[in-house]
Amino acid sequence: MSKEIINKVASSKLVTIDLEDYYPQGKRVVIDIKDWLFEEIILREKDFRISVKEHNWSQYQDNFVALTCSSDAIIPSWAYLLITTSLAEFAKKIIVGDLSELETVIFQEIISDLPVEGFKNRPIIIKGCSEKEIPETAYVQLVSKLILVAKSVMYGEACSTVPLYKMKKPNLS
Repeated sequence: MSKEIINKVASSKLVTIDLEDYYPQGKRVVIDIKDWLFEEIILREKDFRISVKEHNWSQYQDNFVALTCSSDAIIPSWAYLLITTSLAEFAKKIIVGDLSELETVIFQEIISDLPVEGFKNRPIIIKGCSEKEIPETAYVQLVSKLILVAKSVMYGEACSTVPLYKMKKPNLS
């Protein structure tokens, strides 16, 4: 006589959160302004404004853009602001920094906007392995938000989790 195999994970109240499911579509792009500088080091306002005006901004339609300067030039803040005035109508998000900082900012907004009411008093697994690059800070922010409502928070896969948090039972004495 054989017993029926029951998938306890599938029938449990466990909720799995995979941050990859929240990964927004759109190309991630870096615009390096060093080529718009005189000898890649000096920002000449008139020439810079011409470069901004003549650049094809429409190529960044629905992209996430990081503005940077890879040379040791000192770039005034207004330069990035000027670029933003031309780029804003096309890009989904614009930051000053590199691709890693861009991804961090994207996920800060995602986690900030994530409604957690549905996770109240539930055991949560935060899926750890993903094919897309998810910043470590996204996981930290997610845990910080979940421990306010979740019964427990674990990291990994349903078959192999690392416990991170368990709600304290109220002291009734």
